[in-house]
Amino acid sequence: MKKIFKTGDSKFYKKVVSENDCAIFNGELLHRVYSTFALARDFEWSSRLFFLEMKEDDEEGVGTLLHIEHNSPAFVGEEVIITATVEKMERNELISSIKANVGERIIATGITGQKMLKKEKMNKIFGERY
Repeated sequence: MKKIFKTGDSKFYKKVVSENDCAIFNGELLHRVYSTFALARDFEWSSRLFFLEMKEDDEEGVGTLLHIEHNSPAFVGEEVIITATVEKMERNELISSIKANVGERIIATGITGQKMLKKEKMNKIFGERY
């Protein structure tokens, strides 16, 4: 693992909220807003952007922590900017704070954790189904 980032470094991910990001349960659309579970996916992706540059060919990242506080809606068609900031790096684990904004409005905050593992180790952990 290349240790090229330090506490305070940030990555940005922009996306426009689509119908696929809405809360849909059992085929029923509940709200035409950015769902918390879509935010979870995109929070993890935004922190993974660090790992894309850090990992060696024989390594892969795996999620260890996800916390979200969803404070305000983002509507279909609005652009969301997600900022992931390195809070700490300990051995092979990266902890990032995450903030999602629509303009100046903060729609969600949270924390993600990811560990970098050798692919060989992941194969042993996940077994044949991996």
